Amino acid sequence: MEKWSLMAVATLLGLTVRWTVSLGSYSGAGKPPLYGDYEAQRHWQEVTYNLPVRHWYFNTSDNNLQYWGLDYPPLTAYHSLLCAYVAKLINPSWISLHTSRGHESLPHKLFMRATVLVADVLVYIPAVILYCCHLRETSTKKKIATALCILLYPGLILIDYGHFQYNSVSLGFALWGVLCLSYDMDLLGSIAFCLAINYKQMELYHSLPFFCYLLGKCFKKGLMGKGLLLLMKLGSVVVVSFALCWLPFCTEVEQILQVLRRLFPVDRGLFEDKVANIWCTLSVLIKIKTVLSSQTQFKLSFALTFLSLLPCCIKLTLQPSLKGFKYALATCALSFFLFSFQVHEKSILLVAIPVCLVISEIPFMSVWFLLVSTFSMLPLLLKDGLLLSYIVTTLAFLTACTTSFSIFEKTSEDDLQLKTFSTSVRKYISWPRTFPKVMKSSFLVSITLMAILTLMSATLDPPQRLPDLFPVAVSAVSCLHFLIFLLYFNVIAIWELGNSQNQKKSN
Repeated sequence: MEKWSLMAVATLLGLTVRWTVSLGSYSGAGKPPLYGDYEAQRHWQEVTYNLPVRHWYFNTSDNNLQYWGLDYPPLTAYHSLLCAYVAKLINPSWISLHTSRGHESLPHKLFMRATVLVADVLVYIPAVILYCCHLRETSTKKKIATALCILLYPGLILIDYGHFQYNSVSLGFALWGVLCLSYDMDLLGSIAFCLAINYKQMELYHSLPFFCYLLGKCFKKGLMGKGLLLLMKLGSVVVVSFALCWLPFCTEVEQILQVLRRLFPVDRGLFEDKVANIWCTLSVLIKIKTVLSSQTQFKLSFALTFLSLLPCCIKLTLQPSLKGFKYALATCALSFFLFSFQVHEKSILLVAIPVCLVISEIPFMSVWFLLVSTFSMLPLLLKDGLLLSYIVTTLAFLTACTTSFSIFEKTSEDDLQLKTFSTSVRKYISWPRTFPKVMKSSFLVSITLMAILTLMSATLDPPQRLPDLFPVAVSAVSCLHFLIFLLYFNVIAIWELGNSQNQKKSN
């Protein structure tokens, strides 16, 4: 009983922080003519309610795709329609065709914020609580601490409740998928993940780990027996799930093709804004968009993305394990974020949630990564007027994690799951004997650098010759961190987990 009481307190704290952030500014507030993501979500409600399904993704006189045209999969459109029906009951002017464009009012803001909270409470938060409650070989205190830290992760809160989006829905479905797979409910897990992809196409970042883990299980069961049967069931479930989600758009081939064109706008280029990936960082030195053709950019990004995630996926397929699956989710998502085509700064959330899942296993590195992931979105948060929310939620998260996990005491090779790796490396190069001190010092230097860049971005005007100086600096510093974390997660996923499994077999 005490466990559930404490879990309820942790949940209430998470909800309180969410609603407090939602009282602040949002994307594009008072900035006509395009406003921002808040207006995009409202506009999708307007479009889905007033227009027939066949017009939702097409450019028409009533649906100008240049003005926040729908560019997410069908489940997002259905969710917008559901919200529109509720909006219609409260105030029809909020979704009236054409005349509601750019609508801003306090009652409408409260309604929109409430839709995010309801979606969070129905999808994401229950998945987090159940995941933490069923953590194996973990004390009750640690389970509650894990839930609290995940629910206080500032990146997701600031984007969904500050900037304004519904990332918790797709991430929640993906988390339900992880939860189902951890209890061998592979078919339900596949359905949950199909829902995640059909809500936001960026969930494809997680698709290879799901595919490789389930394929590995089929191989393990034997492809001439139970494994083949499981593979056929999984294939059928995926096909049926997608067919049901896309059914209203299956009347014509052109409908399907148009939706796909909206979901994957290849013509937008390699990257937009100042995203903390390799392409944006390299463009400071080499103008990649100018030097390389669009086709070459696409091929290069595809090749690097594929090569960077291949070792981890091969390992997971050959030796499927739940622990390896969780690290593969983080590794593959980070590879996509760093190297793939047309990445947005908010996509780092797709890496952050898998890292949240292992926060009880490697608290020091997880907390460090989650702080950097939030910092990488600083230019966007400043643009939306969310500086105070960013500072307060980040400090609250760091305090909760430091108190719950004593992260500064978890910096040894064993704590970071690098014992086998460090032992092997010592044969060839000198490994620092004061490794824990090196890690603590590196963390403090990193935090200090992020704090200085935050202060400079918020208070100083950049030189006229370098108007993007601070956003570029934030992106470059974050990108450097992410490259190191990519190497670290790969070492655990490929090296440490493989060696630990071999040791179990030998024992």
